[in-house]
Amino acid sequence: MLKDIEKLMRVKRLPHIWCPGCGNGIVMKAMLEAINDKGLDPDKTVVVSGIGCSSRATGYMNFDTLHTMHGRALAFATGVKLAKPELNVFVVTGDGDGSAIGGNHFIHAARRNIDLNVIMFNNNIYGMTGGQYSPLTPQGRFATTAPYGNLERPFDICKLAQGSGATYVGRSTVFHTKLLTDVIKAAIDNKGFSFVEAVSICPISYGRRNKLGAAPQMMKWLKENTVNVKAAEKLGAEKTAGKIIIGELYHEAGTLEYTELYDRLITRVEEGGR
Repeated sequence: MLKDIEKLMRVKRLPHIWCPGCGNGIVMKAMLEAINDKGLDPDKTVVVSGIGCSSRATGYMNFDTLHTMHGRALAFATGVKLAKPELNVFVVTGDGDGSAIGGNHFIHAARRNIDLNVIMFNNNIYGMTGGQYSPLTPQGRFATTAPYGNLERPFDICKLAQGSGATYVGRSTVFHTKLLTDVIKAAIDNKGFSFVEAVSICPISYGRRNKLGAAPQMMKWLKENTVNVKAAEKLGAEKTAGKIIIGELYHEAGTLEYTELYDRLITRVEEGGR
């Protein structure tokens, strides 16, 4: 397995730039395992990223990759998919990159149901650009732009994805690595807009400022504060309050994908229809 994964990486670019204890490498490995397990052709796979710690992952993956502007990864990826619908297109984004400056691109890409696989590395903070709070930073947590605690309620980004029209939504954490790989594989199988929230850890910009301990303590917190969606259904809302629900959260089969609709439109116009 390790050799198969290494073939999908630009090994000469290692060691990576991420801080000790960062969960981004775990998410990247889960993504590569999913691509390998699904047998995707590397020459027909494209990975697009924006700006941020997570977005540096494209530099280590041995595909055609685009490292684009802050918040604009989905716009670039939409162009790639429309130009070459046969390609497997992934978007790597962070909680700030994807849900703040890129928030409008996010909801409209989901609304269109264009066949993109979006992996959001959620470490609850702008890790690379100064430690500011993001739309996914929990209420009360500290950041450089929230020195007295964040007053704003965070998005439930998976509910936002579903409400905007995504036809596959999954969530896992860097502690639950097998599940993370599995939900990414299910996202690949879905023909339409697929979204996976990968709950990660940032011991430096987030953990240290919020006195959450080092990486092992943050991983333990993930273990103790998550509930699988199947168990959550039995436990009910009261017993799962404050917990992170993980697993396949939503899957809508049978909805037409955007590039297919676009091709039908071209055919109809060419044939003189309206």
